[in-house]
Amino acid sequence: MINWIRKPNSVDIAQYVDCYWLIQKKTESELHQYPKLNPDPNAHLIISPADQAFHHASSQQSFTGVGSHWLWPHQHTYQLDHRKAFIHLGIKFQIGALYSLDCLTAEPMTSPIDDVSPISLAALLNNTDADENQLITLALDDPDKCTLALDRLFLAWIKNNKEDKHSQLTRKIIPLLIDNAISDLGDKLFCSQRTVERSFNRVTGLTLKQCQSMLKFDEILEYLYQRESKDIDWVEVALKFGFSDQPHLIRHLKKQIGVTPSAYVKDRDLTIDVYGGISPT
Repeated sequence: MINWIRKPNSVDIAQYVDCYWLIQKKTESELHQYPKLNPDPNAHLIISPADQAFHHASSQQSFTGVGSHWLWPHQHTYQLDHRKAFIHLGIKFQIGALYSLDCLTAEPMTSPIDDVSPISLAALLNNTDADENQLITLALDDPDKCTLALDRLFLAWIKNNKEDKHSQLTRKIIPLLIDNAISDLGDKLFCSQRTVERSFNRVTGLTLKQCQSMLKFDEILEYLYQRESKDIDWVEVALKFGFSDQPHLIRHLKKQIGVTPSAYVKDRDLTIDVYGGISPT
């Protein structure tokens, strides 16, 4: 297994891209053939070999295809098919970033939710130099040079950004979501609560509650990932992350990933456990 994660070097790119990441599984393995990908408010652009298959299945629907593709923000847990060897080079976008980028239409448009769609990198960026195979080879050989190459490609793309009042307000909302009550956001941002909620939904396609729930769940997973199962005190976890009691935490986890905390700790089959915090597809 090879994996890495890098932040953009360009501050301009960092406004829209959270990180670049790579995962390669070299051989078929019996371990975690069907890992689960937890709900995520971020969109990921997945660069893959043209003949490499992908499969994402939730309780509501499934997506199959080959090659590079968008993994859009999703509210449901996906089960992935990782039985065969694979390689993915990913671009994790900031929440709501694609609203401001000219990637879908000439006008600002919210990312689709709960969807996966094929994409050509060259067509997306309108740049024939955007070669998936070259980028994947570079990512394997030199992650730092790959990061610089991705920065150069996306710098040209973000010049088409269309920041409006909704995207500007959403950019201010996101850092406040984890540690503040949703009902307090309007006062903190000196505007009406209705304005906060409408702008955020327009830009991200998600409600504030949906996004806050996913962000909190990410924090919980990171906390659990760093601990052995025997060291996890669920009452302590509940209090640490703002739940009124342990049953409330149990309901929250079951809603997010479909299993109880005890079942999750037994299997440890989410992608953060399998790939060490890299955001995979």
